[in-house]
Amino acid sequence: MILDRLPTELSERVAELRRLVAHHNERYHANDAPEIPDADFDLLATELRRIEAEHPELLDEQSPGQAVGAAPSGLFAPVAHAVRMLSLDNAFDDDEILAWSERLARALGRDDVADLSFSVEPKVDGVAMSLTYVDGVLTQAATRGDGVTGEDVTANVATIASVPGRLDAVAGSLPAVLEVRGEVYLPTQDFADMNARLEETGAKTFVNPRNAAAGSLRQKDPSVTATRPLAILLYQIGLIEGAPAGSDLLSDSHTTVLAAMAEVGLPVSADARCVTGIDAVIARSHELEEHRHDLSYEIDGVVIKVDDLALREVAGATSRAPRWALARKLAPEERTTMLLDIEVSIGRTGRATPYAVLEPVFVGGSTVTFATLHNQDQVARKDVRPGDTVIVHKAGDVIPEVVGPILEAGALRPAAWTFPLTCPACDGALVRLEGESDTYCVNLDCAAQRNQRLSHFASRSAMDIEGLGEKVIERLTAAGLVADVADLYEINPGRLAELEGMGELSATNLLDAIAASKEQPLSRLLVGLGIRHLGPIGARQVARSITSLEALRGTSVDVLAEVEQIGPIIAESVIAFLANPANQAVLDRLVTIGLTTEEPSVSSTDDDRDTLAGRIVVVTGAVPGFTREGAQAAIEAAGGKATGSVSKKTWCVVVGEAPGASKITKAETLGIAMVAAESFADLLATGELPAG
Repeated sequence: MILDRLPTELSERVAELRRLVAHHNERYHANDAPEIPDADFDLLATELRRIEAEHPELLDEQSPGQAVGAAPSGLFAPVAHAVRMLSLDNAFDDDEILAWSERLARALGRDDVADLSFSVEPKVDGVAMSLTYVDGVLTQAATRGDGVTGEDVTANVATIASVPGRLDAVAGSLPAVLEVRGEVYLPTQDFADMNARLEETGAKTFVNPRNAAAGSLRQKDPSVTATRPLAILLYQIGLIEGAPAGSDLLSDSHTTVLAAMAEVGLPVSADARCVTGIDAVIARSHELEEHRHDLSYEIDGVVIKVDDLALREVAGATSRAPRWALARKLAPEERTTMLLDIEVSIGRTGRATPYAVLEPVFVGGSTVTFATLHNQDQVARKDVRPGDTVIVHKAGDVIPEVVGPILEAGALRPAAWTFPLTCPACDGALVRLEGESDTYCVNLDCAAQRNQRLSHFASRSAMDIEGLGEKVIERLTAAGLVADVADLYEINPGRLAELEGMGELSATNLLDAIAASKEQPLSRLLVGLGIRHLGPIGARQVARSITSLEALRGTSVDVLAEVEQIGPIIAESVIAFLANPANQAVLDRLVTIGLTTEEPSVSSTDDDRDTLAGRIVVVTGAVPGFTREGAQAAIEAAGGKATGSVSKKTWCVVVGEAPGASKITKAETLGIAMVAAESFADLLATGELPAG
């Protein structure tokens, strides 16, 4: 046998990869119940195809590495596709895009593709779908299946609001037959809302939008599908017959065809771009990756296609994928790794939060070593244990979290993890409050709580003391220089300069920053004190209504509860904090030291005016001088509300560099005002839209 002439290790690896790829292919495509993240499956399939390409003698036409999707499940009637629905080859970085462009140039008989036009489109993370219209009427919807045969899900797809039952007849009669292809998906906000409703009723929630969309389509009862907020985006024509001469649906330009599809009422992506040359392709793929979370749907990649349909015919296809298209996979947002341990951190309020210690894994654009497990109940519900292989999720700047374990039938597992009874920092008792899901260290002298309180006090949203990070605070407290926030203003300069890693210049800069923080207004001080339930917005409301610390310390719960956005829970928390003898002693010292204990009147400061009171503002793209979080904070500081999606309630959209096209399109459709990034500061200051 050929396998006998190959190294034993390679033979065994190919066999193992084929088993794994076939198994996970079926779980994903046929059962809609994947066991591992897409990124992990991609790595297995890529390795298998690479070995088969490097060792042609191993190539087997029945290998799952050469397959498209999976065979139909038999749950619905089979549908034979008139034109095969192929898969796409993947690239994982810019070098692989360049290598593909070189292969493409050779296939087209060209020296390069510098002057070639490409369509660059978001790769919607959904379920591949084929829609067939006869004389403009939807007659069939079919899944991709194995690319040759899919399943008839017409009744279910007909319930999707964005799927037109009849096309608009424009520019002459419609084609006799029009088969179009796209992705059925769940918009991210609708997915979150749906899961929230399910959680409220105690029902099982969905892991991700793709699984939810697939499960919704596989309902035998279309009325169940109709309750799910599915949508569709279409990206190409599969078959067209009987179209009138001159119809743009017959154009040789893919971009023109997409526009023609939209004209007859078919939903297409507003974020597809036609660019020239591979450098522009790479730049656009980076742009889409940067703004992936500005889109209203999840994407797992960027699709690159030759725009000229005639050249596509020249390039041709392999048995599973066209040579004229490529999927540039984005940084995975879910990966598997080993859970090494579960530890507990103590926050400034004493809350004990379990977190996962992981075998480092690259996910969401960075290497992750730690991930949150939220609280005791979440650990129990997910039933993750040290030694498990777990799925880790991280989207952009979102804190990484453990989704759950990957379990093998019959495999022995480590013992279940139990929440500790004592604080890992001070050995004090950990207490779970009645009616709450969180557990707390109740020792107010706990070193971990102290350090977190100091770190919070110095944070950007509070007193904004530059240079006073967690590491510096740990050195200060370990040396006995600081025990509470008032101590920060009485640090001995000589002893500070002697601290390891500090030095005279660093010590001077830190002391200057601490001194400068004395000028922060009352609202910042209230944030810095870390009063439970009182955030930055609430602190501003309290400080504007009760404009001095002295007055606040003499205020009752009832009076404070009447302040807008405060209410009885926050009011009780604030008054209880102020009544605590230890807190009173610290506040007295802060007053003596000379911190500002009043809030400037609204008329005397531009930064704190409610110029955007009651208005919803969306920021899309990069705004000079602001991070994304900074722009949102500035809107909220002006009394407005910053949201990530455009709706009828949106007052205006601030448009920065490389904005999300879908937000621009929706704003135009709804007639919502758009403000250039250079006018953002004026908008905050005046609350007025620019003239013209």
